[in-house]
Amino acid sequence: MINLPKDYPDRMSPEQARTFRDDVLNIVAQIPCGRVTTYGHIAALAGWPSHSRMVGRTLRYTPGAELLPCHRVVNIVGRTAPGWSRQRTLLEAEGVSFKANGRVDMERHLWEPEDTTV
Repeated sequence: MINLPKDYPDRMSPEQARTFRDDVLNIVAQIPCGRVTTYGHIAALAGWPSHSRMVGRTLRYTPGAELLPCHRVVNIVGRTAPGWSRQRTLLEAEGVSFKANGRVDMERHLWEPEDTTV
C-alpha cells in the first residue's frame, strides 16, 4: 500500500476541493497590505488544518489567483516561496520588514483576522 502525504488532494471530495479552493482565495484576498499570513493558517481557516501544501498548490495553479495578494503568504517561519525572488520585493514595497536571516519579521507583520469565518 502506498502512503499518501497527509494533504494529498484525493482525501477531499470534488465538492470539498472546490470549497477549499474558494475559501483559500477568499482568505488571501483579505490579507491587508503590509501584513502576511502562513499557508498553515490559511488551511486552518479554511477548515483543513493539515492541508497547508494544498494552499500553495491552490495559489500556484488556480487561474486568476495571480490577481490576489499571494505575495503576502509565507511559510510558518516567514520564509518566502522558493523560486519567487520578486515576492520579497513586493512585500518590502508594502513596508514588510525582514530579519537578518532573510525571513519576514512575523512578530511585526503576521495577520490574524478577527473574524475567523471565511
